[in-house]
Amino acid sequence: MKVLIIDDDPDIRLIVRVSLSRRGFAVAEASNGPDGLRSARDDRPDVIVLDVMMPEMDGPATLEALLADPAIAGVPVVFLTAKAMRSEIDRLRALGAAGVLLKPFDPLSLAGELEAVLRQRA
Repeated sequence: MKVLIIDDDPDIRLIVRVSLSRRGFAVAEASNGPDGLRSARDDRPDVIVLDVMMPEMDGPATLEALLADPAIAGVPVVFLTAKAMRSEIDRLRALGAAGVLLKPFDPLSLAGELEAVLRQRA
């Protein structure tokens, strides 16, 4: 399975990449929304893991742009965020996110949590 991680924090991208790669995921990275959009179009990932708070183009704006592009609109997007309030999680789901995973996360369980979100969608 191909995963695109879009997060402005290089440490988070590294931890997510290592965590998912150890479970056999192929991982591409982007450090901001515009680069993530280009990468999604070029690489056609199976799922996108998206940070909420990023400079230039935040996660919700990136999700909106992803959903507006017919070529990639069907790719599930899972937010990875430190904003754990139920109202924020509900808002992100209402925007079209397939799920929301919380920071800080356990690198050893991240792949399983991502797989669980995707199974719930099916």
